[in-house]
Amino acid sequence: MASENPQITHSDSPADAIGRASATEREPNTADRFSFWIRPSARLNPFDIVAAEHLEGSHTYGLVTNIRHVTDAAGHLSNFISNDFGELVEEPNTPRQGANVADVSVLSNDKEIYMPVQSEARVRFADEAGIHNALGIDSMAEKEQRERRRVRIPAGLIQMSNGSEAVAYLDVDYVLGPEAGHVNISGISGLATKTSYITFLIQSILQTVSAENIAVILLNVKYDDLLHIHEARTLTEDEESLWKKMGLRSETWQPDHVHYLLPWSQTTGRPNSFGESIPPHRTYAYDLKTTAPKLDLLLSHVPDPWDTLGALIGEVSQGLQSNEPKWREIETWQDLLSKPPLSENGTPKSFKNITASSVGRFLRLLGRAVQTRQSGVFVSDLERMKVETSGTSTLSTDMTTIEAGIGKIKGGHTYVVDIARLTDVEQTLVFGDVLRTVYALYSGETGLARKDKLPEKVIIFVDELNKYAPSRGEAANSPIVEQVLDIAERGRSFGIILFSAQQFLSAVHPRVTGNAATKVLGRTDSAEVNEGNYRFLDKDIKMHLTRLDKGELILSHPIYRQPVKIRFPRPPFQQGRVKK
Repeated sequence: MASENPQITHSDSPADAIGRASATEREPNTADRFSFWIRPSARLNPFDIVAAEHLEGSHTYGLVTNIRHVTDAAGHLSNFISNDFGELVEEPNTPRQGANVADVSVLSNDKEIYMPVQSEARVRFADEAGIHNALGIDSMAEKEQRERRRVRIPAGLIQMSNGSEAVAYLDVDYVLGPEAGHVNISGISGLATKTSYITFLIQSILQTVSAENIAVILLNVKYDDLLHIHEARTLTEDEESLWKKMGLRSETWQPDHVHYLLPWSQTTGRPNSFGESIPPHRTYAYDLKTTAPKLDLLLSHVPDPWDTLGALIGEVSQGLQSNEPKWREIETWQDLLSKPPLSENGTPKSFKNITASSVGRFLRLLGRAVQTRQSGVFVSDLERMKVETSGTSTLSTDMTTIEAGIGKIKGGHTYVVDIARLTDVEQTLVFGDVLRTVYALYSGETGLARKDKLPEKVIIFVDELNKYAPSRGEAANSPIVEQVLDIAERGRSFGIILFSAQQFLSAVHPRVTGNAATKVLGRTDSAEVNEGNYRFLDKDIKMHLTRLDKGELILSHPIYRQPVKIRFPRPPFQQGRVKK
């Protein structure tokens, strides 16, 4: 297990050195980069962290970004000729002198001396304390001692080619605020990898800082991946060891602190969720009355360049919430679609200054969403379906709404909202409903009565963020995007933190990813890494993204001077489709 405050130790033995710094006329060492040749017996890889001897007994730490093999051959033709013009049966006529050379990006110097690393300086693998010094993690330990509170959040394990290991810590002030906030993960790493990492990080946060002051909302968007987080899974010795090395307990979520909100299905009479085993839950649905303030979210996928739909939705939403006579008979979705003031005898009517054709378009789109193509989450009258009493157990199967369920969030509790089997339109509505409810609670813009104190922080996790905040197209200006941007840009000041995931970083609105202080990158393709969203990465590191193994991630954090490669343990809970 990694020590809490490892001390830096430096060996002066030449035997421990893996090479010497090398500067040439064409490739000089600079304050930002240096190169070193590698002794023939040494083995290292990109992302290893090394320490080079420097001026005044100091050490300069750097991240290996690339490794090259150079020889004294003037060109490839020389090597071809020295092999008897391409014959492979004999030893080369002219043996070449060669060496492996590593390119290193400077991270830090333990005495703040940023002169270029001098040629012939010995280079060694950094130890655990050296790695922490190189990345700036040691400043977190000093901050803990100075402020007498937990600051470091274990976020993964750095593993070096020589077997050395070090815990990669995040600064809680840059994850949950106030300095910065939000976490975004991208990549095509494999089955539930992104979700696994986010749940690991959330558990790390809950075990590190005061869990009773943090509420967690997880949106389950794929199969039943997050519908069994209270059920234990047997870990292998290696998996258990990885948890222990980071000083964490491999625990599931406590069953009495997990609240599952599953969508209603009219056809089956049971929750519309994946999996044979349905956890204890409450079921949510939407009728016209509860959806009236959120109609803009329901149709946020529809292009509306002239804001015609937006204007009509605003009028309808306001009318349904008012007590005006012309709206009193509109109680169900069918009423809205077929009765005045929008329709009469099946024919759309003009409404105020909005033409009948625009009203007809609105009714067609709405009917398609809540009747023709709905999954069952839209109902006629939710009040008749509710069996809700005060003091009801959280493990009951009552009918509820997202606003009511999320409006009661408590610190130390986790709320899982299942949207996996909903249509895209319905998923957008539910996600927007979650964001709007939480934002209203924390900004004070709410009619929800709360006698008790809100949790200091609430973490919201959603996968496939690109569906709700795309980087391109007309949907980039929709109501759901505005809601996500509110959370990304202003949520941190209220204590609302967004943890998000998607396959491609470039597919998400740049103002959302730009506000994520911590970025986690999994394996991706070469076309993706050439997008502008990856400009913060060294060009060599970009190409390594295409070769990451499953379980390997690149972690970028404001405290770190360069991104690092980490491994993380698999979750200790069942993951539905990947149950073991």
